[in-house]
Amino acid sequence: MTKTAITVRRTAPGGCEHPLTEAYDTALLDLDGVVYAGPHAIEHAVDALAAARTAGMRLAYVTNNASRPPRVVAEHLTELGVPAEPADVINSAQAAARVVAEKVPAGAKVLVVGGPGLEEALAERGLVAVRSLAEEPLAVVQGYDPSVGWAHLAEASYAVQRGLPWVASNTDLTVPTARGIAPGNGTLVAAVRAATGVEPEVAGKPLPPMHRETVLRTGAKRPLVVGDRLDTDIEGAFNGGVDSLLVFTGVTTPVQLLAAPAEHRPTYLAADLRGLLTPHPAVTVADGGFRCGDWVARAEDGVLRLDGAGADRWDGLRALCAAAWTALDADGEPADGRKALAELGF
Repeated sequence: MTKTAITVRRTAPGGCEHPLTEAYDTALLDLDGVVYAGPHAIEHAVDALAAARTAGMRLAYVTNNASRPPRVVAEHLTELGVPAEPADVINSAQAAARVVAEKVPAGAKVLVVGGPGLEEALAERGLVAVRSLAEEPLAVVQGYDPSVGWAHLAEASYAVQRGLPWVASNTDLTVPTARGIAPGNGTLVAAVRAATGVEPEVAGKPLPPMHRETVLRTGAKRPLVVGDRLDTDIEGAFNGGVDSLLVFTGVTTPVQLLAAPAEHRPTYLAADLRGLLTPHPAVTVADGGFRCGDWVARAEDGVLRLDGAGADRWDGLRALCAAAWTALDADGEPADGRKALAELGF
């Protein structure tokens, strides 16, 4: 059903002759920067998800944000106009709790640095959340929460220095909010790492525990990962061996996409979640370059060049990706695509 222009190493975005809702049974959707930013829905997200659901695609919401329990996230989604049940939400707290449960006895105490999402995930695994090293925990788990401060990071540092297993829900350096980009869990994890010299075991995207958790909970047979971040969503799909859709409603820019290494290259790309509802044109080799729609892109002397006019700019970006990724693989250096992107209005 799908037709892509890739081999083992992706050298161009893929093509699909049918809407993605027909090609995949489950969309594994990131939340921050994809469905919402802070308290507000991303433009077109509500209507696009409703149409995808009507088309028969299951929607699962997969987030590295471990601060809120699935119930709270589902309520927030429903308030935004995206009906969701707690079982539709999979977060990195759940993946982290499963990793911790494999390291400690049933009923063990675990030091929590994070929010109620971690506490609920640990309880689901039969573990007891505590907040002090004095309560004799057997492991440390750390996840994003806006309330985390110096005292929490210090308590984690003391525990890690004593040799307790340390699991981080994720290491995203930033998190998008309604006001802009703010420090994420990776920034807070870095503080404990700097204080202890110890590396945590990471459960969230892009690492395998999160993909395992998602597949176990959704039962997806033909999943499509949908996200806005190359180093978590797209790399997580790459590590899991599944296809992905990159949307440009969050942190990734076209300039970053053109310089993406193999593990950060999405199968599909779109402006926003409406990309679920449409076919995606294939990139072909033509005229000494790479063609998509009416655009032809080439890399010459380290610069990306684009021919075409009056066509869909997303086709132009697809063609540029093919030229840029092929040149990067051959030369090891990103080609300069700033002028070509400006021609497309990016």
